[in-house]
Amino acid sequence: MFREITTGSAIISVLAVVLALVVGAVMIAFTNKDVQASAGYFFSRPGDLLAAIWNAVSGAYSALFQGSIYNFRRPSFAAGIKPLTETLTFATPLIMAGLGVALGFRVGMFNIGGRGQMLIAAALGGWVGFAVDLPAGLHLIVALVVGILGGALWGGLVGVLKARTGAHEVITTIMLNYVAFYLVSYLLREGFLKTPGSNNPKSPATKVTAVFPDLLGPNYILHFGFILAILATIFTWWLLSRSNLGFQFRAVGLNPNAARVAGISVKRMYVYAMMLSGGLIGLAGINQVLGTTTSGFGAGLDSGIGFDAITVALLGRSKPWGVFWAGILFGAFKAGGFSMQAAEGVPIDIVLVVQSLIVLFIAAPPLVRAIFRLPEPGAGRRTTQVNVTQEVAAK
Repeated sequence: MFREITTGSAIISVLAVVLALVVGAVMIAFTNKDVQASAGYFFSRPGDLLAAIWNAVSGAYSALFQGSIYNFRRPSFAAGIKPLTETLTFATPLIMAGLGVALGFRVGMFNIGGRGQMLIAAALGGWVGFAVDLPAGLHLIVALVVGILGGALWGGLVGVLKARTGAHEVITTIMLNYVAFYLVSYLLREGFLKTPGSNNPKSPATKVTAVFPDLLGPNYILHFGFILAILATIFTWWLLSRSNLGFQFRAVGLNPNAARVAGISVKRMYVYAMMLSGGLIGLAGINQVLGTTTSGFGAGLDSGIGFDAITVALLGRSKPWGVFWAGILFGAFKAGGFSMQAAEGVPIDIVLVVQSLIVLFIAAPPLVRAIFRLPEPGAGRRTTQVNVTQEVAAK
């Protein structure tokens, strides 16, 4: 059991986070002014340097915890748990978009068009949210469905181009990101997304009938979008693990040539996969409009979520529940990073460096295994086979 754990892929993700936090601690210590000052007289009073390093690192990570999980300085439990709700709110679009990227990975496609798919979903669903009059409940559902369909169509366009012309999805998604950005920017200035009587490139506020309801009341920012993130995770897990379509997706991702010989339409799977991937990422876009930026949105709506989703999908090993927990981790980094900066003066860039290091270590499993002296995958099986062979030969 121990060998199975230490040779699995999940342990690499966990240790990658640990290594990134260790390197982040070193950077926090180097950038701290008290550490720099005490280093000048290290040989006369070495204890001061060690104490300064401890205070800098422990203070920064304590602020990260209190800004993302629970703040012990608050007078009540209801107030202390507020950072966790902020973490879950930040994590919600990351989970949704990460699921879309992960689904593409499982089919062998690299969807880095999250920005464009989020913008198109926000533009179409957002227009329904502020321009259409419908009863409460129905209005929200229609805006949500239109946003998801917008992301699905924008992603499906990539699948059609790959299936029909062989165009690589990395190139087409990058180009469609620019197309979506400048198209939405134009619509915010001159088109149907423009706020009447305003020169500010920002859409009108979403109507109350289309806004996600709060989950814990008006004192918390956590909204219904987090429930949708859980449902999206369950749906993606069922799709990939329990459905016939998911089996075909995985077969194409493992070996498209073998899948084609087995009678699977590889081109059709590319289109379906990109539509579903775009729909999940579009869900992240409409989540921002109906749940987070209800006062109106601009062309910078995605806030880097489309690219952060790639990191979340990698950390989650392209598995739905792995993506879910990875999204919560990165949501905690986002929520706690501001607390680190405000309470301890730690640059917010440190959090970005930690996130980047996580990706670096995940992309280099042999490095992680070498640092922690973990056995190589299959090493135990080879040893067992050799022993069995020797015993048979001896008999």
